[in-house]
Amino acid sequence: MSTIKTIKALKDGGVKEPRVIIMGAGMSGILMGINLLKAGLTNFSIYEKRSTIGGTWRENTYPGIACDIPSYFYTYSFEPNPHWTRRFPPGSEIQAYFERVFEKYQLASYTTFNEEITNTQHKDGQWHVETASGKTDTADFIVAATGVLHKINEPKFEGIEDFEGDVFHTARWNHDVELSGKRIGVIGGGSTGTQMIDPLSKVAKKLTLFQRTPQWIFPIPDKAYSKLWIRSVKRFPVLGKSLYRLYKFMQERTVGVATVKPGWNRSILNKLCEWNLNHVKDPVLRAKLTPNYEPGCKRLVMSTSFYPAIQKPNVDLVTEGIDKIEAKGIRTKDGVLHELDLIVQATGFDGFAFMRPMTMQGTNNTTLSEAWESGPRAFRAITIPNSPNFFMLNGPNSPIGNYSLIAIAETQSSYIMKCIQKYMEGVFDYIEPKQEAVDDFYKTVHEALPGTIWTTGCQSWYLDDNGVPLLWPWSPQRYAKEMSQPDFNNYHLKKA
Repeated sequence: MSTIKTIKALKDGGVKEPRVIIMGAGMSGILMGINLLKAGLTNFSIYEKRSTIGGTWRENTYPGIACDIPSYFYTYSFEPNPHWTRRFPPGSEIQAYFERVFEKYQLASYTTFNEEITNTQHKDGQWHVETASGKTDTADFIVAATGVLHKINEPKFEGIEDFEGDVFHTARWNHDVELSGKRIGVIGGGSTGTQMIDPLSKVAKKLTLFQRTPQWIFPIPDKAYSKLWIRSVKRFPVLGKSLYRLYKFMQERTVGVATVKPGWNRSILNKLCEWNLNHVKDPVLRAKLTPNYEPGCKRLVMSTSFYPAIQKPNVDLVTEGIDKIEAKGIRTKDGVLHELDLIVQATGFDGFAFMRPMTMQGTNNTTLSEAWESGPRAFRAITIPNSPNFFMLNGPNSPIGNYSLIAIAETQSSYIMKCIQKYMEGVFDYIEPKQEAVDDFYKTVHEALPGTIWTTGCQSWYLDDNGVPLLWPWSPQRYAKEMSQPDFNNYHLKKA
């Protein structure tokens, strides 16, 4: 019998269902809520710090925003989306998809908006949470679905307060600011920065990209789907489901393999990225855009529009470091003042924030800051010692390197549901990973990491303060297999 049916049978048989709190109403929080509802569990609440759902796709609305995972694979496996208009889904379409799913499963009645959980503490056999407004709640289980990239990285450049124009981070885009005819400076050449160059180049009088590190760009065209195709997918859902399986297979057998071990997959990846780069005709510009690390060491950018855009007459690439910001623009370390009307900070996010800045205290007065003093650690990316019945979705060392976070969250959410089933069966009241299991897990992970592309010599948001990638060093398929059933030998199972 499936986990969902078993939990339903337990509830129908009179077994008390647990109280569950979900932190965040983004992709993974919505997923967890749906899985609880499918199992007939309704004693849960979702706390969302903003006024609407969506997570990163709500926060990021900059020009050119799109997912780097093919659209038909970037869906819940049980909820195909026949409305995709492009191969790589625009942010607005992704947000609309999550809004439709959220409405379909009527999750609004379980969600409290504008309430950010600021503190959690396990005491008296339950988790006690407190929000920024002072609201309190209790739960038997907590699922942290706060996302990977939500706490913005906003470097404090000297003199930025003196700038006479507008300045904002890409995740705080000010749509009231007119772009047409402006001199625009973009700080940061990562995925966000590169996505913006083409659309901004079409409206800016002058566009300047301040690049610290060049990116490898994989040449997959962002194909627009025809109206006929969209109608066909709506009429024959099997088409969308087939593309889901196809893109999943392709991601797992190409980038999913190339990043974790050397071989022909990695060689082909390298050749295609080099071939794409050679479309830059000016050798001086091409040299500035050539990374000194292997493709895939940083998360790959998927684009065929960036290189044509960066070669336009009104676009300039600056690789000199930024010295300071002045009233009229950005002065680089070579003494040149680049006059600007608008500065956009494409400086990314803190990839290791997870549920922080929330404070958390588990058993034995262990705090999250103490547990993570040497960096975020979680057993198989989802559980933390001394934190009973606490789970994470897309936590530390999840397989997130150029793979769909939705697919990973589905694997993890299913794992959590299996644990909730055992709780309802009376196997335990509290579950937490053994410290030796966590230590063994990280020993194995660190032994495997040297074979991955992420340790070949680049700086990226994947790396912790010690330069160690906080990633899963094997294939996504292996993660799904190993997470298919919890091995309770790795856990302390306690009764009240």
